[in-house]
This record gives sequence, C-alpha cells and structure tokens, in this order.
Amino acid sequence: MKFLFTYILITFFSLSVQADDHSHASAEWQIEAYSTAAPSFIGNYATVIGGDGKVLREGSNGWTCSAANARPFPKMGWSSAHEAMPFCLDENAMKFMNGKQDEMTTDGWAWMLHGDVGEDNSKPGVLNKADSAPGQWIESGPHMMLMPMDSDSIKNMSSDFTTGAPYVMMPNTPVAHLMIPLPGYYIYQPESNPKN
Repeated sequence: MKFLFTYILITFFSLSVQADDHSHASAEWQIEAYSTAAPSFIGNYATVIGGDGKVLREGSNGWTCSAANARPFPKMGWSSAHEAMPFCLDENAMKFMNGKQDEMTTDGWAWMLHGDVGEDNSKPGVLNKADSAPGQWIESGPHMMLMPMDSDSIKNMSSDFTTGAPYVMMPNTPVAHLMIPLPGYYIYQPESNPKN
C-alpha cells in the first residue's frame, strides 16, 4: 500500500512538471507561437522575446518576434497565439515601436499572421470594446503592417477598415501605421467584411 501511494505521488509530480514544461508560458510554446506570426522563412530565423522581456532564442536575420498584446502577461501564458497577438518586426519596425522613428533608415515591416484580439482603430491604448469610439473596434485576422519612416506618406490614406484595402490605424497619432489585410482578415469580425 505504501509503495502504491508513493508511486501515485511520483506520477502526479511528474505529470505536474510535464504540464508546467508545456504550459503557454514555456519557452517552447512561446517560440512556436510568436515565430509563426511571420512566414517560416522569416520566423524560423528571428530572435524571439518572451512575455517577461527576455530573449528566448537568438536570431540571425534581423527580425524580432514577440507577443504584441499590451495586456498583462498571464501567469500560464496566453491561451492561444491569437490572444498573444504576436508580431515579427524588421529592424526599422522595431525602431518605430520603440519611439525611435528618427533613427529609421526606411519604412519598417511587420507580420501578424495570428491577428489580434482587438483595439480601437482611432486611438492608441483603448483595449476594451466598451471604451472604443463607435464603429472603431477592430479584431483582426492575419495582416501585415507598414511602419512609416515619414508619417506624411500615409496621412492622406483612408482609415476605413471595412473596404478590404490597406488602411491607416490610429491616424494623426505618433503611432499611425498602415494595416494590410491578408486572407482571413475578417474571420474574427465578419460584420466588418467588405460588402459589394
């Protein structure tokens, strides 16, 4: 009986450790989820940053992948890659995201093949649908982003995300950038799908 009890305890402990190793906070899960925000020919060779801000994998191609969800990183990690909102950015997009537009040498590019869980298209930092401006909430599917070196280059473009065409997100703000919808973009918000 004592042997059986000991065996059960060891088995339970082993399964607990294994579950922790495969949690969504593990380096393995984060590397897979974040690096697949871009095509494999980019993501497989990109640096990956974890939810705690530490480098999980050093890359070799100048791209960086990480979660883009501005909400607090959950103890067990994000429930899905979509919830993590990972993006993969080139060096100029990284400068843009870090508020160093004056150091950019050209426009920056970013991939978000897992989409995002939504935010206000017109105002930075609005992460709850109830707080967003009427008609401005967008939960995105797969897309690319262009981070302009010169914000004037996109200032006359539309911010309407219901046409299927590239559009400006957060126009007339320091973080204004161009969203480029890819197939499946409206999967999470079909009511915004272009109507002919």
